[in-house]
Amino acid sequence: MKTIVCDGVKYQPVEEKGNTRIVILQRGWVMVGHFERTGSDCKLYDASVIRVWGTTRGLGELAEKGPLSNTKLDPTHGTVEFDSLTMIATISCTEESWKNKL
Repeated sequence: MKTIVCDGVKYQPVEEKGNTRIVILQRGWVMVGHFERTGSDCKLYDASVIRVWGTTRGLGELAEKGPLSNTKLDPTHGTVEFDSLTMIATISCTEESWKNKL
């Protein structure tokens, strides 16, 4: 990130986290996190790999209800970056259901 100086004060941009989405990537990766896209550059903040869905109605149920008792999330402990061409699909999540779960 670039830092600018104005009247002797240093300013640095703050990365804002986007809305929560499940992202299906090539090669079978299914991840969830706070999604942000700039051009073809994509980021998932506070990302986790969804190893086991733990649902009876698929990823839509997970997006709507958040992680269930049988859901297995593997935290990445950071930000995952990828090119938009590697995305198969994204599913918007109910923010309240995922609050404090990532």
